[in-house]
Amino acid sequence: MSDVQVLLDMGFTRERIDRALAVTNNKGVEPAMEWLLAHADDDLPSEVVTSPPTGAVEITESVPESSQTNEAKPKEEGETAAASNDDAVAKSIKCDECGRQFRSSVEVEYHAVKSGHSSFSESTDEKKPLTEEEKKEQLAQLEEKLKKKRAEREEKEKVEALDREKNRIRSGKDLLEARRKMEEIEMAKIVEARKREKIEEKLAKERVRAQIAADKEARKARMAGDTGASSAPPIEQATPSSSTSVNSVPSKKYSSTKIQIRLPDGSSVVETFDAKEQLSAVRLFIQLKQGIEVPFRLMTNFPRKIFDEEDFEKPLEVLGLVPSSVVIVTK
Repeated sequence: MSDVQVLLDMGFTRERIDRALAVTNNKGVEPAMEWLLAHADDDLPSEVVTSPPTGAVEITESVPESSQTNEAKPKEEGETAAASNDDAVAKSIKCDECGRQFRSSVEVEYHAVKSGHSSFSESTDEKKPLTEEEKKEQLAQLEEKLKKKRAEREEKEKVEALDREKNRIRSGKDLLEARRKMEEIEMAKIVEARKREKIEEKLAKERVRAQIAADKEARKARMAGDTGASSAPPIEQATPSSSTSVNSVPSKKYSSTKIQIRLPDGSSVVETFDAKEQLSAVRLFIQLKQGIEVPFRLMTNFPRKIFDEEDFEKPLEVLGLVPSSVVIVTK
């Protein structure tokens, strides 16, 4: 809000405001306001004659008494009679509704706009100048208005700043929430893949158990058939049976394997896995426990082998990583 508008809201006329700002070199509202209060009873160099507001009596500014000293005396008798009525000339304008007095029609217009009053009349009473106490009281009221407007403006700025901060915090929370949801989705995918691998592993174990049970039943049936067959000499039967037993001795089966995982930073970690688990279980362990993001490769040194995507679907025992092995992680 400009200085002119602030002073207009306080009740000063535009002409006096312009005069005050010019005298105080446009230094602000307070110097102009002090000048206006100090010169409230002074006449401006030239008052502007304007039309009164709608409904008011049309008033023309009277010429100051000082300017009447040099007027020529009337020559005709009618003019002499009119001169005798100079003592009754209007010295102010009075509001018939509230009783306030004004010096000029500009003040009348401003009062009519602010109060809505429309009944005015000329008055021979001169508007009394403000006393020092009245000036101080009016100055205090104006200062109180200024403080109130300043406080309202500061409060409004605080509310706007608070709203901006709330919007910023809300945007940050929305971003964090979106990031958290993305992480939850990724973790759910990893867990789902792990569950699927466990189900496949369980089915593979069941197939192996079924195959073992079928082999046992076949051996029992074969042994029962051999017992009820021809009775050859014991010595002649012993030799082939012993060789058969030697040849039929299976290699040792391991149910688990211990794998040493060498990480890219030079450190290593040892973990035990089921021999039937797929190589993808080792990769998932590296992702979740060590925090290493894909893509990365797994390889062995002796014998040197780099595992591809097909190898990740094979059990550890098929890949020769049982009963123990060293797996190297490379980028």
